[in-house]
Amino acid sequence: MKSHYRAVVIGGGVVGASVLYHLTRYGWSDVALVERAELTAGSTWHAAAGFHALNADPNVAALQDYTIGLYREIEAESGQDVGLHMTGGVNIASDPSRWEWLKSAWAVFQSVGIETARLVTPEEIKALCPIVDTTGVLGGLHDSNEGHLDPYGTTHAYAGAARKRGADVILRNRVIQLSPRPDGSWNVVTEKGTIVADHVVNAGGLWAKQLGLMAGVDLPVTPMEHHYLITEDIPEITALDREIGIAVDLDGFSYLRQERKGVLIGVYEQDARHWNMDGAPWDYGIELIPEDVDRIAPELAKAYERFPCLQTAGIRKWVNGAFTFTPDGNPIIGPVRGLKNYWVACGVMAGFSQGGGVGKSLAEWMIEGEPQADVFGMDIARYGAFAANREYLKQTTRQFYSRRFVMTFPNERLPAGRPLRRPGAYREMSEAGCQWTASWGLELPVYFAPAGFEETPTLKRSNAFDLVGAEARAVRRTAGLVDTSGFSRYEITGAGAAAWLDRLLAARLPKPGQARLAPMLGHDGRLKGDLTCFNWGDGRYWLMGSYYLREFHLRWFEDHSSPDVAIADISDATGGFLLTGPKARDILGLATHRDISAKALPFMACGALDIGLVRADVARLSIAGELGFEINCAATEHATLRQTLLSAGREAGLVEVGYYALNSLRLEKSFGIWSREFAQGYTAGMTGLDRWIAFDKGDFIGRQAALAERDRGGAHSILVTLEVDAIDADASGFEPVWHAGRKVGFITSGGYGHTLGKSLAMALLDRDFATEGTALSAHIVGIERPVRVIAASPYDPGGLAMRA
Repeated sequence: MKSHYRAVVIGGGVVGASVLYHLTRYGWSDVALVERAELTAGSTWHAAAGFHALNADPNVAALQDYTIGLYREIEAESGQDVGLHMTGGVNIASDPSRWEWLKSAWAVFQSVGIETARLVTPEEIKALCPIVDTTGVLGGLHDSNEGHLDPYGTTHAYAGAARKRGADVILRNRVIQLSPRPDGSWNVVTEKGTIVADHVVNAGGLWAKQLGLMAGVDLPVTPMEHHYLITEDIPEITALDREIGIAVDLDGFSYLRQERKGVLIGVYEQDARHWNMDGAPWDYGIELIPEDVDRIAPELAKAYERFPCLQTAGIRKWVNGAFTFTPDGNPIIGPVRGLKNYWVACGVMAGFSQGGGVGKSLAEWMIEGEPQADVFGMDIARYGAFAANREYLKQTTRQFYSRRFVMTFPNERLPAGRPLRRPGAYREMSEAGCQWTASWGLELPVYFAPAGFEETPTLKRSNAFDLVGAEARAVRRTAGLVDTSGFSRYEITGAGAAAWLDRLLAARLPKPGQARLAPMLGHDGRLKGDLTCFNWGDGRYWLMGSYYLREFHLRWFEDHSSPDVAIADISDATGGFLLTGPKARDILGLATHRDISAKALPFMACGALDIGLVRADVARLSIAGELGFEINCAATEHATLRQTLLSAGREAGLVEVGYYALNSLRLEKSFGIWSREFAQGYTAGMTGLDRWIAFDKGDFIGRQAALAERDRGGAHSILVTLEVDAIDADASGFEPVWHAGRKVGFITSGGYGHTLGKSLAMALLDRDFATEGTALSAHIVGIERPVRVIAASPYDPGGLAMRA
């Protein structure tokens, strides 16, 4: 053990070993892994060690695919057998909705370049896994790129390959304290002495919570129990001359693979249990939790029906081990805001599917400054401090675990951890029939419904379709009122505010009393935000964006901070409403004494207005593509502002509107949104945001990369609008787009344009196929449907309504 390393990885499970390996693979050899006991002593040693690429987040699925492809490489490089069994695997559906979901999942696989998957019949499932009873089975999704490993061998292969590249692996040496040093490095105090590390990586697994608290951060991770059993030899297995494939009975909550001449079968029980929520005891290691068979009996009964040979099989071993979970089940990786050079790689409950991708992405981040892939689905910044609250964490992790094999529909609104944050007018809006969803702990309105209405979860158009359509049409006909509490707001002040913003944003800054759309780029030219910048004219600038990106954006702002700039996150202190539609000006005029004519308050202008009793900051813009006023107020005045506007708009027919209708309206205008059309994996040139870049204004972050893209003729893929020949379902995102059987792009988002009467989508297509009128096809809920490229902004292409 040396006294100084460039990076120290804490934790010797499969994830920590992968991070160590990838750091050396990408050029850092002066690195070490410190483990309190032996490699794998935690969750890794007792893992079932299956791997698959299927994931609800397509970006995570692509990283899982990378992980699987890595195993032969590390085996060859290290000389350590990883025990690779490439058996293939099949997800089985016996419910019609699940079968639709699997067909949709197959299409998403195509979009992200995973071409080893195929849809299979019950007969093919039986051939792949002869011990399955296919009674009631509708079909399955088979991927030849699935299998299982030896957890010990795989972890030692990562570590062995890292050693060959210069890394140290330090065992039986617990970290007992972490303290930051003035230069940004860390004192890593161990039982055998102190190491100075330029970077620290928390890959602590079951002990990640404690390692986070040592550094002053409470991470949203907690251990939970998970059962599987291993049978004695089964005659039906012994009689086979090959190994059976992995079988996942999604509707039965179980997974199965061959183990020697028997099987390993595990369940995700509905009655999930936490174990040592604050982290495992330090002396816990190669141990198991006593099995609780009665608790998992309902799921086991389903498994025994699906695999009848289990009914006569003896049980050789029970395993009830702890794995660490996050609220959404995906890992948390990346730099922690406010802790320089402190990184996390925790909550990786599917370590043998995700460990390689986690290690790759984190190593790229540490060495290059950015991961190659869009890893927001794993980024620690997708959570705020609220997610580590014990009750929130308990509810959400329990919900995720119990729903591990349960379908979650796009329009489903799950209850765990809710309600937490509520807009000021929450009670009044609820009484008016508001149906809510949650984003980053905040309740957001999706639509308004009559008393007793319940939406049916579905992949297709739901029974709320007509309610949403009525709201959308009301906005185009008269006016709608939309709660905008669910937007982030950052106030930028100080002597250096203008200069700081001018370097941070790719757009030209707005003049006093004006607003401007402002893309924000990373150093590599990829997007960091699609913000709106407001210059209120009194020394205050605002940046407004997506509420759930607050930690993500604050981390970026603070990484590029300046001593003469003050950045305040006022998102929770400020709320507001969007008043939009052809009668919006008439309605607002009844509530204010100020001149709000097109001349006095033109499009993209902003300033202060008295609206009834409320002093508000108001801007002339609208994502609905209509005449609109974004009205911002103190959160404590939110209910008052709502009542003032509804009273003023009563005779004009003002209606309250949710985000489902707003999504329909913005699609009719071809307006993109973050995480769909705009994401950190895309460039401004791909998404059309380059039209807002002021290339001639001087230097700004990402300028050289954006210039290079422009000067080589633009991006290969560009954003277009599609009209979909839909039946009873609309696109939602990541569906592949085809031309004569060749994939030429994928859909970023979609929905029904209620005021145009058309199913619409936006898509990133190869430039050669992006011409208006091009006939293509796309898979919509697994069914291939005709689509064609249409001109952007099919509603009011000249933008006259917004500028009225």
